[in-house]
Amino acid sequence: MVVENFGALPDGKMVQKITLGSADLRAEILTFGAVIRDLRLSGHDLPLVLGLNSAADYATHSPYFGAIAGRCANRIAQGRFRLDGQDYQLALADGARHHLHGGPQGFSQKIWKLAGYGEDFVTLTLCAPAGEGGYPGTLRASCTYRLVARSLVCELTATTDAPTLVNLALHSYFNLDGSATIDGHRLQIFSDHITATDDERIPTGRLKPVRNTMRDFRQMREIGSQPADDNYCLAAGRYTSPQLAARVASAAVSMAVYSTEPGIQFYTADHIDLPAQGLDGRRYSARAGLCLEPQFWPDAINHAHFPQPVLRPGDTYRQITRYEFTARS
Repeated sequence: MVVENFGALPDGKMVQKITLGSADLRAEILTFGAVIRDLRLSGHDLPLVLGLNSAADYATHSPYFGAIAGRCANRIAQGRFRLDGQDYQLALADGARHHLHGGPQGFSQKIWKLAGYGEDFVTLTLCAPAGEGGYPGTLRASCTYRLVARSLVCELTATTDAPTLVNLALHSYFNLDGSATIDGHRLQIFSDHITATDDERIPTGRLKPVRNTMRDFRQMREIGSQPADDNYCLAAGRYTSPQLAARVASAAVSMAVYSTEPGIQFYTADHIDLPAQGLDGRRYSARAGLCLEPQFWPDAINHAHFPQPVLRPGDTYRQITRYEFTARS
């Protein structure tokens, strides 16, 4: 385990990098956004995730690469919601019509505090004051990454002093063989439905069966070139322990995703085109990686029949997600 300075953000704040290692995995974690910058499997030379080379690049160019999105990940229609009879308006990005991933000053844009570490784990913490981004309640969040055999385990917790929304999501982009796109990766998602959305990716409230559609990944198959940015419904509520949600395989490495969360967002990164250089000198263009983000369903607070991301004083939000890797012979 090594802790070192990674560089300064444009505002001068210093970002630290924590390098973790086990017999099977090596990970680099940043205090900026609690980002997973790099992840490598023993015997496989290529990175398993997309990452950047400077703190400034993350602040300027990163589309949530490896970050923890929050306080409420995914979309909230027009940034508006009602909780306990009170109406709230959340911050919107410039020109945006909807709230996304906690807004322009969300958790992915914050310096997290290095609270504890060892050879194979690191814990980062963050305090979000009441009113930040329009959210009620002071929220205290923690993120622990731990290497367990061939798995990266992410445990996210949060407490609040007033009723609020919490929906944290690990937003890593995976590419398991260094190919230019993830089109040749094979994918399986253990879900029969997605949340139907309008043209602006806002849920209509209806669940749409995947059967006989291009979004049907109930059996493992090649991803192909079809764009995707969909929430797959895994359960009507959170699990008490991580359950198998999805599997991905390239010719070199396979990955299984286990999570406590009731949904998983599958995104094929069709719009990225970064001017900044990535890991091992790569340039990341459209579909250079895929995201599988365990979380509550998008805009859930505005759909009473969706699993609800409401946290109240005295309760603890806890998500556990495990990414398990296997080298394919």
